[in-house]
Amino acid sequence: MRIDPAETQPAKTRPAIALKPAVLRAPGEVEVIPGDLASGILLICDHATNAIPPELDSLGLPPAQLERHIAYDIGAAEMTRAMARALNAPAVLSNFSRLLIDPNRGLDDPTLVMRLSDGAIVPGNRHIDQAGITERVARYYEPYDAAIDAAVDAALAAGHPPAIVSLHSFTPFWKAAARPWHVGVLWDGEGALSQLLIAALQREGDLVVGDNEPYRGGLPGDTIDRHATRRGLHETLIELRQDLIASDATARDWGERLAAILPGCLASLRAG
Repeated sequence: MRIDPAETQPAKTRPAIALKPAVLRAPGEVEVIPGDLASGILLICDHATNAIPPELDSLGLPPAQLERHIAYDIGAAEMTRAMARALNAPAVLSNFSRLLIDPNRGLDDPTLVMRLSDGAIVPGNRHIDQAGITERVARYYEPYDAAIDAAVDAALAAGHPPAIVSLHSFTPFWKAAARPWHVGVLWDGEGALSQLLIAALQREGDLVVGDNEPYRGGLPGDTIDRHATRRGLHETLIELRQDLIASDATARDWGERLAAILPGCLASLRAG
């Protein structure tokens, strides 16, 4: 997800969402889903979980705060897993809350570790120093980054340059305004794959599709930049509105729906 204006705005009333307890793997134990490299697709989910190690005491936040979008992208992980199954494509998912450190930021980005997020002060981040940030980079950010690099390297070695598809979710409201989009597709530069995907989603007939909404694409140092743009790979970033994927069942439905649309877009792109 690109910089979310809602992260620095006061919290508003949003629909209640039923959530599962977070599962934290060991540091560096990234969730990697194997798949057929010939699919030509690599799925990534930067904000898959709200998990925080017990020794960090939830960064001083009450449980209700960790159930909000400030901690992770609600529904995105299950949607990613469903897409991976439907496409038989590899996927890499983060294993830590974005409140610890945001893997979708460059290392010099001031929002790499959030001290204030959508009106919530994060006590465990409030006084973190550079040594503390460096420790989190090594413990969380770098293993996730390395897992994506390894997946890209494997696909390239097999002769199947992957299109990187980054999956996120966004809040139904910003300030007092409802966000009308069901799905947004973010892009920068030519955005060839994103443009084809936007057109395909619009042809579905029942969707309000955001073209670089609710955020604009292109954030120097983010995951797409590091792993796709700098390698010259096709890429796109898909955002789903969180109330549409709040349950596992609806997240899986959306994962399967996107999986049915994406291959045709890639075929058109690669056909030139």
